[in-house]
Amino acid sequence: MKPISALFMALPGSVAQGLIWGILAIGVYITYKILDFADLTVDGTLGTGGAVAVVLIINGCPVPLALVCAFFAGCLAGLATGLLNTALGIPAILAGILTQLALYSVNLDIMGQANTAINVDKYPLVVSLRYIPSTIVKGALFVAIIIAILYWFFGTEYGFTIRATGCNPNMARAQGINTKKSTVIALVISNGLVGLAGGLLAQYQGNSDVNMGRGAIVIGLAAVIIGEVLGELILGKHLNFVGRLAFTAVGAIIYYVVIQIVLWLGLSTQNTKLFSAIVVAIFLAVPYLRKNAKNSFKSAAKKGVVKDA
Repeated sequence: MKPISALFMALPGSVAQGLIWGILAIGVYITYKILDFADLTVDGTLGTGGAVAVVLIINGCPVPLALVCAFFAGCLAGLATGLLNTALGIPAILAGILTQLALYSVNLDIMGQANTAINVDKYPLVVSLRYIPSTIVKGALFVAIIIAILYWFFGTEYGFTIRATGCNPNMARAQGINTKKSTVIALVISNGLVGLAGGLLAQYQGNSDVNMGRGAIVIGLAAVIIGEVLGELILGKHLNFVGRLAFTAVGAIIYYVVIQIVLWLGLSTQNTKLFSAIVVAIFLAVPYLRKNAKNSFKSAAKKGVVKDA
């Protein structure tokens, strides 16, 4: 086991990385929680955003514009999945897998190789592993702006149609809502955020890799579930839409802090994916176990009342 000081020194890096992944997690929240769509495109979209941003920056494109392009590249990936699902009738999971598979080749074509490095000393990157405090501030700013925009959007007519589609598609169709259009819009927005996260992550780690998105959906789901459990524990019934989005980003930070603690304990880095799966499984089980515990308590209370009577 390493000294405790080593853990504290590594925590700011975990927070910075968690904020970047928090943007991805918010995108996952839109499809997983709001739309009720199992979108596996994420694993490919993250790499697409990173590839687009890095290649454009290297070729002289301003960094802010490169991030905008990474966002729209992600939007195109979401559009592809949406059309496969709504226009061709391919199930959600398979549509995401097909797009994810195609994006692997697309990402290779964009970069021309499996890995493309980018140096913070040569390019004015927005975030970087070498400037953790600045990355934390900028990451938090990105998250805050995204939450504000989404809060506004989901209060509009389009936003309500997406929420209605995810809540009850049959009822939504009965009310005249074009659920196919709503599904496509939600997937476009979700993957656009994932693409933006990919553009930031590539800058943060100093390279874009064709495999950088592998397992991204697991981390995104982990952040969503951790944030939901934590938010309900702290705010309970007062947890509103903004709070859920904010706690989703917090969930990503907690996830990376937990992974950092696991590594600090001296466990092998080769088992990182295993640890990730265990963390996700634990937090996925928490709502179910809590619900069962409440039901068991209520049943016991009722039996006690009946016996007393």
